[in-house]
Amino acid sequence: MGNCVSLSLSSDQSMNKVCQWLDVKGGYVHNLEKNLATLETAMEELKAKRDDLSRKVTREEDRGRQRLSEFKVWLTRVETFENRVNELLSARGIQLQRLCLCGFCSNSLISSYCYGKSVFLTLKEVEKLKSRVFQVVVEEAQTLEVEERQLQPIIVGQKEMLEKAWNNLMEDGVGIMGMHGMGGVGKTTLLAQLNNKFSGLRCGFDYVIWVVVSKELQVEKIQDEIARKVNRVGEEWNQKSKSQKADVIYNFLRKKRFILFLDDIWEKVDLVETGIPFPTTQNRCKVVFTTRSLAVCAYMGVENPMEVKCLAENDAFDLFQRKVGKITLGIDPEIPELARKVAKKCCGLPLAINVVAETMSCKRTVQEWRCAIDVLTSYAIEFSGMTDKVLPFLKYSYDNVEEEQLKLCLLYCALFPEDDSIPKEKLISLWICEGIIDGDESIERAENKGYEIIGSLVRASLLMEVKWYGTTNVCMHDVVREMALWIATDMGTQKEAYIVSACAGLTEMPKVENWNVVRRMSLIKNKIHNLDGSPECLELTTLLLQEANLTNISSEFFKSMPRLVVLDLSYNGSVFGLPDGISQLVSLQLLNLSYTSIRHLPLGVKKLKKLTHLDLEETTKLSSITGILSSLHKLKILNLSRAGFSLDCDVLEELETLEHLEILTIDIDHLPGLEKFLSSHRLTCCTRDLTIRCTHVESSGISLPVTMNKLREMNIIWCSISEIKIKSNTVSPLHNPRNTCFLSLSKVIIMDCKRLKELTFLMFAPNLRTLSVGSANQLEDIINKEKSCQGENSGMVPFRKLVSLTLCDLPMLKSIYWSPLPFPCLKRIDVIRCPNLNKLPLDSQSGTNGLVIRYTVKEWIECVEWEDEATKTRFLLSCLHV
Repeated sequence: MGNCVSLSLSSDQSMNKVCQWLDVKGGYVHNLEKNLATLETAMEELKAKRDDLSRKVTREEDRGRQRLSEFKVWLTRVETFENRVNELLSARGIQLQRLCLCGFCSNSLISSYCYGKSVFLTLKEVEKLKSRVFQVVVEEAQTLEVEERQLQPIIVGQKEMLEKAWNNLMEDGVGIMGMHGMGGVGKTTLLAQLNNKFSGLRCGFDYVIWVVVSKELQVEKIQDEIARKVNRVGEEWNQKSKSQKADVIYNFLRKKRFILFLDDIWEKVDLVETGIPFPTTQNRCKVVFTTRSLAVCAYMGVENPMEVKCLAENDAFDLFQRKVGKITLGIDPEIPELARKVAKKCCGLPLAINVVAETMSCKRTVQEWRCAIDVLTSYAIEFSGMTDKVLPFLKYSYDNVEEEQLKLCLLYCALFPEDDSIPKEKLISLWICEGIIDGDESIERAENKGYEIIGSLVRASLLMEVKWYGTTNVCMHDVVREMALWIATDMGTQKEAYIVSACAGLTEMPKVENWNVVRRMSLIKNKIHNLDGSPECLELTTLLLQEANLTNISSEFFKSMPRLVVLDLSYNGSVFGLPDGISQLVSLQLLNLSYTSIRHLPLGVKKLKKLTHLDLEETTKLSSITGILSSLHKLKILNLSRAGFSLDCDVLEELETLEHLEILTIDIDHLPGLEKFLSSHRLTCCTRDLTIRCTHVESSGISLPVTMNKLREMNIIWCSISEIKIKSNTVSPLHNPRNTCFLSLSKVIIMDCKRLKELTFLMFAPNLRTLSVGSANQLEDIINKEKSCQGENSGMVPFRKLVSLTLCDLPMLKSIYWSPLPFPCLKRIDVIRCPNLNKLPLDSQSGTNGLVIRYTVKEWIECVEWEDEATKTRFLLSCLHV
């Protein structure tokens, strides 16, 4: 048939075709198990390569570089195939169970074929991704668009602060960073410098956003600024509600890496309400803010905020010189030295330095510079620029204090001299007596309120805490003090309302045009020998005359001060007596005669019926107060520490008549008086500081009543006593571990008590911080094991709050405690000539607060028996020979 086509194939060709098909297609099933194992291994290797490269890229991004687009595509494909491989491997068990005939066939051939083919092709892609070689994975970042902030033309002294702030900001664990400090100290400048560092440095961020918040917090204003920066503004945006705006911001920024600068916040900015994703280690976003309030840092969740401090003296003078200019400074060789004095008056506050320097830059005569020093010293408010550029700026901090009580307390602090370190307790006593703090109900409660007020003012950067011989006092920055005086004098319009001439070198009372408007007067640290005349001070409530070099006070001086409540004459060593006219001070509540040479109290003191606080500390020449105290029925605080007269039984009986007495500090120097005192429930209950020095009197011991819960400091000196016991009307506290008697006792000094053998009573002072024991020849134990373990007392652990321990000239001392103690707060042990103290109550877990052991005899440390080798290794390096 002509239309037929004949086609023939040899059997060999047919067989080859079939074999090829079986080899390629059948291999998807036959090699399935092998391919799966290879795929799993290849995927693990690919992920390891991806992780290594990603870490490298992250490090480079932190240095300001950016990843290549082709690397991003590669990462995306790796992620895609990682998911595909996971799906294939999850079906492995089912697919392998379908295989039969040693893997050459399947119970579901089509399914196994398709699965095997997918495994094979995926394996090829994974191998291809794995073999990809990147010569580079990052490149120099494109410049991030940053709105640079305008800076002062001259910035001095912030290099170290800027470096510290930048390093802190770049730490991975820092999400929210707060910088706090007083107004005008340079917080905004520092924040602007941080912002501008991102101009030209991407550092992995997509957006750098700056928002000025200021005093009145407006969430929508913050939202609008953010929206403007990320190009989300427009008619549609303007029509959205605050919560809708928050949603838009959140959904945009949660996909980005951003840094948000919030300048000058006065209260907590709620990030959730605003729509700002919370910065975390995972999203690596940052929020940085400045504030004048340390409390705001806490509200924002910043545990360790950075304080922006005033400039150091040399940096401050450097800034001042640059602002004044070389021409002015070079006009006269005397001007540079005068310039240093002028700059010093600014106390390192950049705002004040800039204003004062600008004013002085055109002053070309020595006389003008001397005049500037006079004005800044006597009444800085009158200096050009102060009342319009400096003080109003600082007043924002004052205005932000909501409670009027805090404002009054701050203004009172301005009565003290420049740079003065003010004891907190003294300041609070003045506030109480002035009636700023209510002390009618309880002095202790009023004191607690006073400490709360101080804390609030410190956190608001209006007061500063300073260390002073182991205590923490407060002081005011000089410019803040000027601001307070400005406010107290009604913005300078009532200059004579607050007369503050502290450290002014006065030799007589200041000239006052109208004494009737004077409310408070401070003449601290002057050379006013005589107080003459009879000024008519009908509104005067406070008169501070400490360290004024007084020698004589006229009998008429106090005649016309009917509202005076505070009179401080302390530290006037040449004052030997008071005029009888003091009886005219019918409103007086606080009379401070401490550290004077007064010999007797005039009978006029008996007429001070409103007196609540009498301070006679260190009046070593005072011969007697008998017959005076019983008339002071409202007395609440009485300080008799180191007064010259003997506290005999008559005086103690008089003290017992003071029904309202709450705080007593007292020295007792003879045995009958001591016994009388210790048996008086009223007196022991209100004693805050107690010194016992019974020279040349031997006694079997003293018994301290358990009621002394206000006792803070106890000194036992030159006493020939064998024992210090605890007296209770019921069961001895040694039999009751919960009966800790001296809850307030924080400091104990034992000196020259020759017969004492142990101090086991200290077991019951759980808040003891300082212990000093010296020259006790027979002392063997600090805590005696036998006495302390009586009854159920074994559960008590002493010295949990102890910070400092001093042991000096104790030749018989063998033990502080018989077993290791934790000493969680202990910082220092001083061992001075204690040859038999061969073991300290320490183990490798003791003293977690950087404990240092100081000793004077080199051989002593060589004889110490440590608890174990770990203890020795731990403490031997911290032992210091002095």
